[in-house]
Amino acid sequence: MKIVFFGSDDFASKNLESLVSSGHEVLACVTQPDRPKGRDLKIALPLPKIVSGKYGIDVLQPKDLKDAGFLENLKSYDADLFVVIAYGRILTKEILDIPKMFSINVHGSLLPKYRGAAPINWVIINGDEKTGITIAKIDQKLDSGDILKQKELEIKKDDTSATLRARMIDESIDFLLNCLSDIKNNNISFQKQDSSKVSIAPKLTKDLGCIDWNKSAFKIHNLIRGLRPWPSAYTKYNGKLLKILEAEVLDQDSTAPGEILDVSKQGFVVGTQDKVLLVKRVHLESSKPMDAASFVAGHKIESGTILG
Repeated sequence: MKIVFFGSDDFASKNLESLVSSGHEVLACVTQPDRPKGRDLKIALPLPKIVSGKYGIDVLQPKDLKDAGFLENLKSYDADLFVVIAYGRILTKEILDIPKMFSINVHGSLLPKYRGAAPINWVIINGDEKTGITIAKIDQKLDSGDILKQKELEIKKDDTSATLRARMIDESIDFLLNCLSDIKNNNISFQKQDSSKVSIAPKLTKDLGCIDWNKSAFKIHNLIRGLRPWPSAYTKYNGKLLKILEAEVLDQDSTAPGEILDVSKQGFVVGTQDKVLLVKRVHLESSKPMDAASFVAGHKIESGTILG
């Protein structure tokens, strides 16, 4: 099959490399435009563009998906299939009508749950015990197309969005290859999504990370895990922003939400609505990330200090 690939991040680039290495005919890669990144605002190339350069694959970086020149170029590849992974833009009907067969998307949840931009984060924030990978036909509504294949993944108690995402990328590679083999051999069937089970995973914002110590310890713990590495869960200490990077729920009742109840070599214990959190790693504004014990020693943290 002749494939045009759409994608913009490492989830996409690792699958793209796998497709090419496995002998699939990838004619072109559509990715986001080069953009400045980091404090020095150096121009950064999307990772799929770097992979494409390695294998001599044509790269298209349209600013406007309705641009006539881009559409004509896309049609010229006469592709059988479009494969989309973390491209970051919604494809128009005109684009979806181009491939001879259809377009598929690899999505990081068990659709119809967690449609949207940040499914891996929200599944942890919400305290789910399982998630998965869905390969679905793309239609014009976001993540609403008929399902080809799904693979279930367990969410570990210590998973962050970063560790779950890394495992999902690894699992997706062979899963996609198997799906493409089934498509090529016409060994596929489509299943419509149950609209009554739809949930949304919207884009993350920095405001989402603000910890409400009046919530339960497990909800706060899930927020910390789900927002790592970005944008991070945070509170305030002496008027400065303090990111909480790692914590653990202790089986100890709490009566003082937001109060530091104990300090030890392991870190410091904070009260919540019900149980307490042992904070293990932090990042104070204008400082570097550090273990909580070092933070305690350097700032002379004492019991009775109020966070938030």
